[in-house]
Amino acid sequence: MRNKQIKRVTATAFFIALVALLGLTPLGLIPLGFINITILCIPVITGTLLMGLPTGLLLGFAFGTVSMMSMLGMSMTPPSLLAGTLLGASPVSAIVMCYAPRLLVPVVAHLVYTKLLPGKAAPAIAAAAASLTNTVLYLGLMWAFYTMAGLDTGRVVAIILGTGLIGGGAEAVAAALLVPPIVAAVRKANLFPKGETI
Repeated sequence: MRNKQIKRVTATAFFIALVALLGLTPLGLIPLGFINITILCIPVITGTLLMGLPTGLLLGFAFGTVSMMSMLGMSMTPPSLLAGTLLGASPVSAIVMCYAPRLLVPVVAHLVYTKLLPGKAAPAIAAAAASLTNTVLYLGLMWAFYTMAGLDTGRVVAIILGTGLIGGGAEAVAAALLVPPIVAAVRKANLFPKGETI
């Protein structure tokens, strides 16, 4: 039992550190000036598939916190112009936008992987669905909050749509390609046998 607890704490700490490394350095964020494309979903999804939803939610919270720190300029990558504008107009909305999509990433990954689509393709489809959830909800909330704050949405709609289609699609493909082999490799090493949740 003690070994299992140590294993859980160590693995969770590793994934949180990975989220922080990717989110606070240029390694995980691809800045486009107006918005950032991120691969931070990958450790969140991977951790969720390996260790279950409670750990996934903790990783999603870490993702949201890193996103908030980036928006506040506390990272090595510049904050996106759109997010920074919203932060200045409505800090509460900006905080919700940082956390809500990231907390739903592990929920969607877990549901698709364990409940909705069992089978060999489940990890890839769960990863893509969770990544798209982050993109659609983040950009959707941005548009909604821009509207609620009375900001000019006309000039940002095209940027949001373009980012969603190009960046969101690229993120989903990356997640679908990278998460399954990572999960399989960890399972093969018998660190987290299939069906075991630590």
